[in-house]
Amino acid sequence: MNILIVDGNEKEPSDNYIQQGMDTQYDVYYKILQKLANDSLNITVVHPAINSDFIPQGLSLDDFEGVAWTGSLLNIYEATPPIIRQIELAKKLLNKKNSIFGSCWGLQILVTAAGGKIRKNPNGLEAIVAKNISLNQEGLKHSMYYGKSKTFSSFCFHYDDTEILPENSTILASNEKSKIQAISFTNENSKVWAVQYHPEFDPVWMSGLMSQREKLLLDEGIYNNQEEFDSYKNYFSNIELFNDQKIPLNISDNLINQKM
Repeated sequence: MNILIVDGNEKEPSDNYIQQGMDTQYDVYYKILQKLANDSLNITVVHPAINSDFIPQGLSLDDFEGVAWTGSLLNIYEATPPIIRQIELAKKLLNKKNSIFGSCWGLQILVTAAGGKIRKNPNGLEAIVAKNISLNQEGLKHSMYYGKSKTFSSFCFHYDDTEILPENSTILASNEKSKIQAISFTNENSKVWAVQYHPEFDPVWMSGLMSQREKLLLDEGIYNNQEEFDSYKNYFSNIELFNDQKIPLNISDNLINQKM
């Protein structure tokens, strides 16, 4: 199966991840897709936020059966060239027969390309853990959530959320911070599943992100003080501690990770 991973980031954020010893967001997707796939995958990564000539020589968009769209530090309403290139790419992919999955920025790009609208979330930043995401009746019977809990937590980091959905959209999950945490829709010839959170991230990766954004997280009140921040960061950075459910930090036991 031929899979296209679309990297939503410009070069600088990816370089920063690498300098800190972290995987880039596209590498996170690459590794987890390879790990979870039942069949052999041929994965191609493209970087439309970095340059306009991003399709490798000898390939076309018709060559792919599935698409995964990563997160990004961009805000879609700023409409810069790296953003416009991604919206145009999404429109082309939606017009082909594809199964498309997007997380966070990926959802926002796909919603915009399909005629919806993204806004700055009036409820503010949702960061590190999106708590108490609840499946509605449509979510409970959707294939994406087969075997999963009705209420769960997931890793996240976003200022923006969906204001207007594309036509033919179905909301699957919500929480107090964002009414649209997961959707599915069909557009042209493609089937889209998209989530506002980051099920692809693991706790160790999130601890690295916390190190990068420590001041922001404290300034935004995501953590009340340095001690609370350090407790969460140490918890996420220690996989054995993370897997010990006796450690209570007001996070549900089924925080989404690679198992989920």
